[in-house]
Amino acid sequence: VQLQASGGGLVQAGGSLKLSCVVSGLTFRTYALGWFRQAPGKEREFLATIPWSTSRTYYADSVKGRFTISRDNAKNTVYLQMSSLKPEDTALHYCAAVRYYTGRADRSSQYGYWGQGTLVTVSS
Repeated sequence: VQLQASGGGLVQAGGSLKLSCVVSGLTFRTYALGWFRQAPGKEREFLATIPWSTSRTYYADSVKGRFTISRDNAKNTVYLQMSSLKPEDTALHYCAAVRYYTGRADRSSQYGYWGQGTLVTVSS
């Protein structure tokens, strides 16, 4: 199983980035996907999740209204569109997968598979 995250980079405050995570080695459509981030010296933080069988999405309060998670089952890819970025959004961003989860999977312990992370740096 591989989760390959990409799309990170350096952006000015107020800007946008779109992260992608290509998943291989599992039946993508049966997995809920999530995005987390971890800043230096801080705990890993939940950002967003999209269940396997519904179009409903869930977000952390810190990113609600600014970030959008989506998935393309034909491309085995999950996305995180990030807008109105702030310096405090600077972190290593990870994608993760858990099988058959239909609710709000917002704890890292719920996920069985993780990507390697992509760095997002927001300058002020």
